[in-house]
Amino acid sequence: MISAPFNADLASTDLAKSGLRAQLRARRRDLAALAPDAAERAAEHLPLDHLPPFAIVAGYHALGSELSPWPVLRKLAARGARIALPVALEQHAPLIFRAWSAGQPLEPDAARIPSPTAGAEILTPNLLLVPLLAFDGAGHRLGQGGGYYDRTLEVLRRAGPLFAIGLAYAGQQVEAMPHAAHDQPLDAILTETGYHRVRKDI
Repeated sequence: MISAPFNADLASTDLAKSGLRAQLRARRRDLAALAPDAAERAAEHLPLDHLPPFAIVAGYHALGSELSPWPVLRKLAARGARIALPVALEQHAPLIFRAWSAGQPLEPDAARIPSPTAGAEILTPNLLLVPLLAFDGAGHRLGQGGGYYDRTLEVLRRAGPLFAIGLAYAGQQVEAMPHAAHDQPLDAILTETGYHRVRKDI
């Protein structure tokens, strides 16, 4: 189950989102310090037998206090999934995804995040793990502000079946997240306290 939402003063404007980010980054740092095993606990709640079909799973390179995707990725890889990581080629373009396995080199992409090198195979995921600063029960998320995942989710959903799971600490939940028409909701949320499926039709 997801814990009780964090009380935050939310308004439906980009300015409100911007003002929240510093507050929510600090809260996420506190949550990470309080629950250093949260990523492993979250992986235990992943309902493998109740996920849509998947063959390629994209994670992310966790920065700062972002919840690490690696325990979940290892669990999915054990079921036969190929693993990919995102790559930003341009600042305002959707992400692409390149194959990655342990030991392969990483290099900074256009967003200065360690990513698979240009020689790695480009893959299209059908299961996507998404980092976030905050989320609500309807699957709306607050990201870092670059818009990478909104652009990417839109492109991937047009291309074919996709299931997007937000990875977070339970304490990152808020009552209601401000969102605009271009914001792409998540299909499920996974935290150290449980799994919440938002989208029921796939």
